[in-house]
Amino acid sequence: MSQKKAKAQEISTILEKLYPETPVPLDHKDPYTLLIAVLLSAQCTDARVNTVTPLLFSKADNPYDMVKLSVEEIRNIIRPCGLSPRKSKAIFELSEILIHQHKGEVPVSFEFLEELPGVGHKTASVVMAQAFGVPAFPVDTHIHRLAYRWKLTNGKNVDQTEKDLKRLYPAELWNKLHLQIIFFGREHCPARGHNPETCPICKKFGRKTLFKLK
Repeated sequence: MSQKKAKAQEISTILEKLYPETPVPLDHKDPYTLLIAVLLSAQCTDARVNTVTPLLFSKADNPYDMVKLSVEEIRNIIRPCGLSPRKSKAIFELSEILIHQHKGEVPVSFEFLEELPGVGHKTASVVMAQAFGVPAFPVDTHIHRLAYRWKLTNGKNVDQTEKDLKRLYPAELWNKLHLQIIFFGREHCPARGHNPETCPICKKFGRKTLFKLK
């Protein structure tokens, strides 16, 4: 076993002890509402999304009701999430597509999801993993940052980070592990003000070990 893979296993052991339960941080009740919530979370905090979606979903928690709203109505509701012109248009258009092509249901398909307006690979991966239990490793900027900090990837881009993490961890861990890393980053390993002496992972491996292991 390589040193990097051994370190990866130790990190997953620490994460499992700290976060044995991994509730999805975005409030939702089904694949459609999760899809909308994840779309809204782009460049926005989960906490803020959770303050916006109750009103949106009280008016439309399915594609059929969503297309009864105008793009402008959707935009006014989701404005606090940022990028509201683009997101509102995407929500309306993807709802139309789901109605016309899948009878209002979100299909279990990476390919289809990634072709929807406003839905990229990361959003599709979250929906596939958390709504349908299909192994996926959604990598956002936070996971990308931590994987690089821990030297589990070379940090070139999120696509490369996803490939590196998938090589290091078995598929049965992916869905839970990506949430564990997010929770850990928020609580112990932030981008700013990070103290490696108190961080359970950085403290364990030490600066030299983190930066020298290949």
